[in-house]
Amino acid sequence: MNISIEYNIIIAYLIGLFLLYFLGWLLVVPRKILIRIILNGIIGGIVLFFINIVGKPFDISIAVNPVTALVAGFLGIPGIILLIILKYIV
Repeated sequence: MNISIEYNIIIAYLIGLFLLYFLGWLLVVPRKILIRIILNGIIGGIVLFFINIVGKPFDISIAVNPVTALVAGFLGIPGIILLIILKYIV
């Protein structure tokens, strides 16, 4: 009797548990915090967009995606400097 579980099934269950945890967390966190996170992400994306426009002649550009937008939104100017440094280090 050979009972084996494929790794794909285990990974799917883990992702499902993570999504359930995340949805539960969203229901517990006050709406003000969620709105602030979303606004900071939007502001970060706008700032990164302008950095890309202004930095084009200096060959400075940062990809605008949700992670970089949130880093720029939460940390502000130090976050943008961190993203630039990380881009050229990695």
